[in-house]
Amino acid sequence: MRLSVFDRRRAGVLLHLGSLDASLGRGGRAFIDWLAEAGYSVWQILPVGPTGADGSPYWVRSDCAGRYAFVDRQELPDTRSPEYDAFLAASGHWLSDYALFESLSAARNWEPWWQWPADIRDRDPAALARVSQDLAAEIQRVKSEQFAFAMQWRRLREHAQSRGVRLLGDLPFYVAPDSAETWVHRSMFQLDSQGRPTAVAGVPPDYFSADGQLWGNPLYDWQKIEADGFALWRNRVVQQLDRVDALRIDHFRALAAHWAVPAGAPNARGGEWRPTPGEKLMRLLQKDLGDIPIVAEDLGVITEDVEALRKQFKMPGMKVLQFAFGGTGDNPHLPHMHDRDCVVYTGTHDNDTTLGWYSTLDGESLRRVDYFFRLTEGLRPTPGAIPDALIRATLGSVAQLAVIPLQDLLRLGSEARMNTPGTAVGNWSWKLPPGLLTPELARECHLLNKVYGRA
Repeated sequence: MRLSVFDRRRAGVLLHLGSLDASLGRGGRAFIDWLAEAGYSVWQILPVGPTGADGSPYWVRSDCAGRYAFVDRQELPDTRSPEYDAFLAASGHWLSDYALFESLSAARNWEPWWQWPADIRDRDPAALARVSQDLAAEIQRVKSEQFAFAMQWRRLREHAQSRGVRLLGDLPFYVAPDSAETWVHRSMFQLDSQGRPTAVAGVPPDYFSADGQLWGNPLYDWQKIEADGFALWRNRVVQQLDRVDALRIDHFRALAAHWAVPAGAPNARGGEWRPTPGEKLMRLLQKDLGDIPIVAEDLGVITEDVEALRKQFKMPGMKVLQFAFGGTGDNPHLPHMHDRDCVVYTGTHDNDTTLGWYSTLDGESLRRVDYFFRLTEGLRPTPGAIPDALIRATLGSVAQLAVIPLQDLLRLGSEARMNTPGTAVGNWSWKLPPGLLTPELARECHLLNKVYGRA
């Protein structure tokens, strides 16, 4: 059962499950308890799918599976139970393929599937039957892990609902090249005869990057997806909404048009915009779901067609205070420019912490921040004053939902940053140090949330 996230003014905290120990068990329940005591009613998480070696939750190996590293090993369920049989029956549309994919990957030392023997790569039924028999024990292990993830997730969500906390999930727009989705649903992606991408995802050059960003994810074949009734995308959205109360779609702008870069290009400059039948997809999702509990990640250079699509289906967009102090007084991220139909943040998982961000400001941006928040001229404010100022402005926004990264609530610096875009190492590894979520901090947060009508 999904609960409404946007029915009233709410405050939430952004925290990756990987930042907690035993996150689907004891660690997650303890965090939910703290959120409830602190007056927060939304926990925003990052994607929860299995990842590659770098741990990026936006480079998933499956849309449907969960990352086993989140499971509490002290609370494993019994696979000799009717619940296990029910899980296998309910997950039949994806679980067997995923378990075989992971088992084959492990057996072949994690080489990408397009390098597998041709009969396995191309999913010849006789070859799949043979390797399924050979890898039966490993396949069973993967299925047991996914059962543990599903059972602990259900218990965690029930605990959240009992404490009045909603879960806001996150859906990566693209999947990893080496994923169960590309192997099983090969025709739905722009891949060559061997399974390698012919065109890849990214974004074009802009003020921040002269070469654009080259992500390398395979592009969807939208013509074939549309001809199939958008089943692949409808299933991936519904699958995630079975776990959470609302869902953020990362890189939402690609539902209006996507940047396509020829495979093998050295950067994203040689790409081009191609249309995406996003309106047709959203109409079908609206038919599937009724109200669409989706947050559109609409950051960066956003064109009118993207805004029109978001507004047509009444999906909140995003505002980020760290982006508010460039340009003039009508910067859309400034608090006085917000409207109710948005989610406002101090920063996101891709930003530095607010304390780290402030420490790198200079010149006009620094003067604007200091003047806007009435920080003392001539003297550097105390470190805690910076995140506190942005937190108060975020909570005070007219936006229906305000979300604070936990690192900002804890007034932490750049050492606690979650991700630095464009870098390949040192990301996604921040762990919550023990003892920081104190009753005193909860009382302080609860008072702020009450003052701003969000408790």
